[in-house]
Amino acid sequence: MKTIVVTGGTSGIGLALARTCLDRGDEVVVVGPDPVKGERYLDAARRAGAADRAHFLQADLSLVAENRRVVKEITARFPVVHALVLCARYFRSRRVVTAEGFEHNFALYYLSRYLLGHGLADRLDQAEHPVVVNLAGPGVGTPDIRWDDLELAHGYDGWSAMFQGGRLNDLLGVSFAGHGYRARYVLLFPGGTRTGFAGDFDPASAAQADRMKRAGQPVELTIPRIVGLIDSPPREPLSAFVEDTRIGLAHPSFDQAAAARLEGITRDLLGDEPRVR
Repeated sequence: MKTIVVTGGTSGIGLALARTCLDRGDEVVVVGPDPVKGERYLDAARRAGAADRAHFLQADLSLVAENRRVVKEITARFPVVHALVLCARYFRSRRVVTAEGFEHNFALYYLSRYLLGHGLADRLDQAEHPVVVNLAGPGVGTPDIRWDDLELAHGYDGWSAMFQGGRLNDLLGVSFAGHGYRARYVLLFPGGTRTGFAGDFDPASAAQADRMKRAGQPVELTIPRIVGLIDSPPREPLSAFVEDTRIGLAHPSFDQAAAARLEGITRDLLGDEPRVR
């Protein structure tokens, strides 16, 4: 039995993965903002006889404080985490700033994944074959990053925010792998699904999202890819996949100097000290 933490685990790919892992006997911790959806997940687990292995943590992961609380709760309750699967994201056509002063997409899609990955690294390192699976569309598009405007205060566009978030996660994978953790870091685009993704869309963006959803595959077809990575992580510290195709890391999207630059900026924003291994 593995202990698996899934963010964004009350809907879409995250929920389908959580249910699959419960069905096969794993202990699954789902993190999400909606207590109603969380209770549905727990109720389904009770009906399936898996109540003792299903856990829900309510949290708004766009907030740094909430991520840190989640890390504390998980480390207090679970001595070992075998897999951390990062699914949470939320599209916004209009720029929104969190109560802590960060642009919402930057906070949820990047900062949260930074905080949870590093925050749970010690628990992951207790497992035999630990892995972080980050669903972030690796290597898509150009590697351009607005270094002087990471939170897109000027000329914000929802799709641009998503693409830049993907590039930041590419660099996050590079820097995480460089820390010497035992956990393997996997960047994965599992394939478009008919579940689409959550968001606050203007009409044009809603129409585009609907087209993407209709062109997607059933969510059930994406789950074996993720389960396979959980059960048999790649041997390398960092790997990247688009569906079943492994992509090379000799690409500007995975530049080590850029990754170090981003980690330094991130530590400054969060007031964190560098981790020494």
